[in-house]
Amino acid sequence: MTPLRVLPGLLRVGSVLLAYRLDELIGDGSRINPMKYLRPLAAKPRVDVRQLSRGERLRLAMTELGPIFVKAGQVLSTRRDLVPADIADALSLLQDQVEPFPGSEARAIIEHELKSPISLLYGQFDEMPLASASIAQVHAAALHDGSKVVVKVLRPGIDARIARDVRLLKSLAELAQRWHPKADKIRPLEIVAEVEKMLENELDLQREGASASLLKRNFASGEDLYVPAVHWDFTTQRVLTLERVYGISADDIAAITAAGLDRKKLAAKGVRVFYEQVFRDNFFHADAHPGNIWVDPSRLDEPRFIALDFGIMGSLPETDQYFLAQNFIALFERDYARIAQLHVAAGWMPANMRLDELEAAIRTVCEPYFTRPLSQISLAELVVKLFRTAQRFELTLQPQLILLQKTLLNIEGVGRMLDPDIDIWAVAHPVLKRILRERYSPLRTLRDVRKRLPEWLHSAPQFPELMRDALRQIGRGEQRTVPDPQWLKLQHDSARQQQRLIACSLLGSSLMISAALMWTLAPQHGPLPPLCESIAGLLAFAVGWPRSR
Repeated sequence: MTPLRVLPGLLRVGSVLLAYRLDELIGDGSRINPMKYLRPLAAKPRVDVRQLSRGERLRLAMTELGPIFVKAGQVLSTRRDLVPADIADALSLLQDQVEPFPGSEARAIIEHELKSPISLLYGQFDEMPLASASIAQVHAAALHDGSKVVVKVLRPGIDARIARDVRLLKSLAELAQRWHPKADKIRPLEIVAEVEKMLENELDLQREGASASLLKRNFASGEDLYVPAVHWDFTTQRVLTLERVYGISADDIAAITAAGLDRKKLAAKGVRVFYEQVFRDNFFHADAHPGNIWVDPSRLDEPRFIALDFGIMGSLPETDQYFLAQNFIALFERDYARIAQLHVAAGWMPANMRLDELEAAIRTVCEPYFTRPLSQISLAELVVKLFRTAQRFELTLQPQLILLQKTLLNIEGVGRMLDPDIDIWAVAHPVLKRILRERYSPLRTLRDVRKRLPEWLHSAPQFPELMRDALRQIGRGEQRTVPDPQWLKLQHDSARQQQRLIACSLLGSSLMISAALMWTLAPQHGPLPPLCESIAGLLAFAVGWPRSR
């Protein structure tokens, strides 16, 4: 039952949707569409919609409905696994720009949050905002030491408004769940939950500041990506003070060319930065459209990007990150059987999946692309098509993987704007190989083993009991499910590889530590014994090193 308090909002939404003739999205002719009978009651749209596509009409309708619906449309544009490509492309153009609220109110919020008069906080504060969006607006300011900063302030009353609009969105999602013939694929309630989570994150500016701080630490050299510093003494949950930066929007090709910047070098650097964020740091900017990615005009010899707006960041579980990286490598090397195996091993596909059928479907999607020159292959487009193909095989993806897919689309789009001839594959493949080589190096493995050794030793006494309980369950016939033999083989091989890695890492670590102690505490025996132990330790690491397939 729809609550009466959201009924006026529902009526307004229904009127706007009818005005833009979007009632056709509710049904496809196979079911009754109750809204079509209300078309005569709808107001006339602001533009002639007869020549517009359904995606353009939906974008205009969401713009008219207000900023929260704009935000919902932006989230919907990232779910290319759920919505058609034409609608996703149209919604990706939504701009989150609204009328600013008075600067005097911003001043009052800052003084309330930071517990001090604005004149004591900042040497200068401009009440005229630099930018204004649905959640917050940004003001220019300067600290008393002369440092230029920007101050981001949440809109007054935004919490209550978002709570009200989210209730309305949930009611609309329930209606769509009931009436839309493809509700099981679109999953409207899941989309609204995603919008709600994103809005909750954006309402905490201290969280955004922490994200900016971590990203800056990951790119501390500032050679490839510069992140403005956070001024924590002037930051709370509702106020964020950042170093002010100056740059050129990544899509302003004319200005970048006029500044004398090397666009080809910039494009390649953008691809490298993306892969480093995802696979080296496991923390990536998930809203990397050109408005949030600037180019530093002051560095002609070694151009770099400047990152802005850290409200939407992404990370992946360690397992998903590993399997995703291996999928990319297999895709670069056109190893379709490996891609199919990895999808099942990662748990993205059911364990009883026919791997030969999945491999054939992947080959069908990929092979036409490889007939083109590599510089003309869109990696982002190929990944989107692979995800859609895998959906036919009951693909289950985490929201963060969808967020990553959207970021890949944005980054590739920026790269091709800067350099239309960029070979994404040639740039990405060696970067990913290098990152994986460093990530799974013997030294990194040794550090991980040392970190986890106390936990393993603590759990070791429980293994006999767990094994006994498992054998009893098998003896009583409680474990009757027989997994697919191919899946069992893949899991068995993976377990053996992990066991070999742990055993060899422990042996290698012991030998290296023993060699160091012998060299330090018993130098009278000469260098030969510790040298032999060191060589044996390195051989143990080499034996345990994971083999690529």
